[in-house]
Amino acid sequence: MFDKIELLNMAQRLAQHAAARQSVVARNIAQVDTPGYRQRDIASFADTYRAGEGDGLRATREGHLGTTESSAAPRPFLVEGGTIAPNGNNVSLEGEILKAAEIRQQHDMALSIYRSGLGVIRASLGRR
Repeated sequence: MFDKIELLNMAQRLAQHAAARQSVVARNIAQVDTPGYRQRDIASFADTYRAGEGDGLRATREGHLGTTESSAAPRPFLVEGGTIAPNGNNVSLEGEILKAAEIRQQHDMALSIYRSGLGVIRASLGRR
């Protein structure tokens, strides 16, 4: 019943996106001194969410219209530009720490939206 509430689905996808991006940022930090390593990132949540909607009909459940819901995790891509170290590495530790803080804010926002949605559902059921 609650899996059809779009707001809760969006909050869940935002939390999943934040977790996937945090994984990529952690990998970048771990490879900060690896020669030849190139920084990776994931597209913003807004871009991936819009891409999942499409222009035509939307599958509301798996198997609907012979398609599956596009809930696949976004793929990391190489980040071009930035300062390249003499060893060929372009990861900036400061930049990655700032991304990690931004990702935490996104995750906290997803949890807040989810909590608020559950509060509305409880209130509609007459429970506090």
